[in-house]
This record gives sequence, structure tokens and C-alpha cells, in this order.
Amino acid sequence: MLLGISVYLWAIVAGWVVAQGAKYVIITLKTRNLGNLRELYLSGNMPSAHSATVISLLTVIGFKNGVDSALFGLAALFAGVVMYDAMMVRRSVGEQGIAIQALIKEQKSKVYIPRAAKGHTPVEVVVGALVGLIVGLVVFFATK
Repeated sequence: MLLGISVYLWAIVAGWVVAQGAKYVIITLKTRNLGNLRELYLSGNMPSAHSATVISLLTVIGFKNGVDSALFGLAALFAGVVMYDAMMVRRSVGEQGIAIQALIKEQKSKVYIPRAAKGHTPVEVVVGALVGLIVGLVVFFATK
């Protein structure tokens, strides 16, 4: 425990903060605009914060409880579902949302244009998983 907070919770928070912070930095460098603060909480883009968070937790569990523990197996299943969902389900829904927005605009409809939440490409998920692995290792060894 560090500051009375479980190492598992540190892994979750650190994985999310690092990945979302990286999104902000990447978008800021691409656009040369510091006003992209929405990247600190929106879904989508590089790297996947969902992947970073679950893999950071999985890494800490693997080191603390062992890769043969039931908790590691449960965390691996959880990570797999989250990453699959980010790539397949949420990405598909985001693409459908963009198509709906285009139809509403094309028809010049007065219907409110909904926000289209972005999912992730496989590369964004893999990079997020790598970020999570690194964060998980840092959290584990920093709290050992």
C-alpha cells in the first residue's frame, strides 16, 4: 500500500492517467494547439486508455498474485473483454454514429446531431496494452 491505497487501485488510476495524458500530448503535437483538453476524458484515439488500464491492473495482479492465480485468470478475461469491446463493438458503434451524423446533415434535418463516441483501432489497443504493461511494472516495483 502506498498512502493507504491498494497497489491494484494505483495501477488502475495510473494506467488511465498516463494513457489519457498521452492522448492529449499526441493530439497537441499533431494540431499544435494546447486547447485539446477534451482529450483528457474522451474515448478513442491513440493510445487506448481502456487497454492501458486493464493491462496495468493485469500486470500488477500477475506480479503480486502469480500468473497461476484465479485472480489473474479473472483479470485476463476482463482485459480481453474490454479490449475486444473497444476494438469491435465501440468502434463499430462510433462508425455508425458518424454515418448517422452525415445523414442528418445531408438531409438538413432539424434533428439534434448526436455525439459519436469513438472506439479503437487494433493498433491503438496494442499500444494501449504496451502502455499498461509499462505502467503496471512501474507501479508494482514502486510500491514493492
